[in-house]
Amino acid sequence: MIYIDLLIGFLEVGLFSFGGAYAAIPLIRDVVMAHGWLDDEMLAYMIAISESTPGPIMVNMATYIGSEKGGLLGAIIATTAVVLPAFFIILLIMAAMKKYLQNRLVKAALSGLQPCIIGIILATGIFMIIKNCGFVFSGRPDFLTAGLTGVIALIYFGSRKIIKKGLSPITLICFSAFVGAMAYMLKI
Repeated sequence: MIYIDLLIGFLEVGLFSFGGAYAAIPLIRDVVMAHGWLDDEMLAYMIAISESTPGPIMVNMATYIGSEKGGLLGAIIATTAVVLPAFFIILLIMAAMKKYLQNRLVKAALSGLQPCIIGIILATGIFMIIKNCGFVFSGRPDFLTAGLTGVIALIYFGSRKIIKKGLSPITLICFSAFVGAMAYMLKI
């Protein structure tokens, strides 16, 4: 019975939560409290864990609550239920958009959005570099972070000269994680 409750409860969350994960938290709370799955304190812990782990908060919360109440199968059911509505909505939108993507005005509008998206991603990256290297906000530069950032940038752009495609983002992320872990482990 818990599996059906998890399926229906998280389908409801997936269907009716608009405005992102933080807007979905009250709906998740209502579903969890209505079924008596967790108390307020445990739910607050789940929210904190969901925010601090990689991935969407709503999916993380569904996985944790499903796991807490129904084990591995509960986690799979709750996670699937919370993402299923968005998955089908995207499929419907893409089916409808397929016809319109051939329209020259739609193509022009999407082409006009590309520089904006690139600018937003670039601005976010620059902000993260400045913030994490400590040049502006902390007042004390972190030269190790700045140096590692420079080395990783050189490796990335250098690999594009040597290997025409460059390194894959996954390879670069794994390499960066390893180098960062080694550098900060030796620093301590």
